[in-house]
Amino acid sequence: MLIVDSQIHLWQNARMSAHHRQIPTYAVDDALAEMASAGVDGAVLHPPSTLGEAVNAQAVEAARRYPDKFCILGHFDLQSPDREKIVARWRQRPGMLGFRFTFNQPHQKAWWTDGSVDWFWAVCEKAGLPVGLLAGGNMAALTKIAERHPRLKLHIDHLGRHGGGTGITDDAAFADLPDTLALARYPNVAIKMSGAPSYSSQPYPYKNIHGYLRQIFEAFGPERSFWGNRHHPHAVLVSAVRHDVHRGAAVAPGPRPRAGDGWRHRRLARLEAPRRGLRRSPWTSVALTAVTF
Repeated sequence: MLIVDSQIHLWQNARMSAHHRQIPTYAVDDALAEMASAGVDGAVLHPPSTLGEAVNAQAVEAARRYPDKFCILGHFDLQSPDREKIVARWRQRPGMLGFRFTFNQPHQKAWWTDGSVDWFWAVCEKAGLPVGLLAGGNMAALTKIAERHPRLKLHIDHLGRHGGGTGITDDAAFADLPDTLALARYPNVAIKMSGAPSYSSQPYPYKNIHGYLRQIFEAFGPERSFWGNRHHPHAVLVSAVRHDVHRGAAVAPGPRPRAGDGWRHRRLARLEAPRRGLRRSPWTSVALTAVTF
């Protein structure tokens, strides 16, 4: 069974926010070594948006060198004068399959509702480019986007919570979970099962939030729930991959599923590889599940 991490970051000579690893550089060789140790076959790279274009370029180079290991959900300046041309040419960059945005800067918070990025949803839907969003607290706005653009593939970051920097944990962190679960009724919306360490005050494996993880998994199902590591300083990559709660299998009742038991591992060959950028490979198909489901 192939295991794909739905979100990791690469960075170089930079300072990440406190809820990420506090090391100056996490390069492709570091990622490959940890992935090999943990039994992870591939990963979807998410260049940290706060670090600008340099991390996009770093991710592209990683995907160019290791097309069977990495693909990318990148970012760009949504206010660029050339923004629509950038989207139209996005897949020309090696490994780029779509986008991921956090909208966590002060000037971006209004974008959820003020119409500033309505053009973006429309062009991504037309181009078949999936979009990942840190949407915690904005589920009403995300619901409208999903309804207006039914062919736009969206995925919700980090369990639909507000991000790792709030300090809110345990029951309080999941107080608005029903708003997230309601989005499961839209077949074009998926969710990343990532960021768990940020939302529990307990040590790994964060047993006090397992009930919430189970609700999320049961609502979205295995085909729209993606395990992710996310470089939390307290995440244990090797253990997390092998522990049920992070493989999705565990948050569902009953025995651990095998490849093909309701999962897409054997049916992935039906997915079409990107026309440009990535060559077809077994992992490419798995990556497509993680970003296009």
